[in-house]
Amino acid sequence: MSEIIFLVEDDPEGGYTARALGESIFTQANNLQDLKEYVRDAVHCHFEDEQTRPRLIRLHIVHDEVIAS
Repeated sequence: MSEIIFLVEDDPEGGYTARALGESIFTQANNLQDLKEYVRDAVHCHFEDEQTRPRLIRLHIVHDEVIAS
């Protein structure tokens, strides 16, 4: 696997959540800077062997915004 994709969403309780697509990896943080660090750490823990670890981590950030009509 050369790349792993995380779906990043606003957490209703504040901050962000990140969930890997196709893998059982989940993490959360209060800000995007911390989230990037936590995602990297989670990937390293999940894929202990450097040979099988994805070389790229892609964050797909989904942000819902509601406006009045």
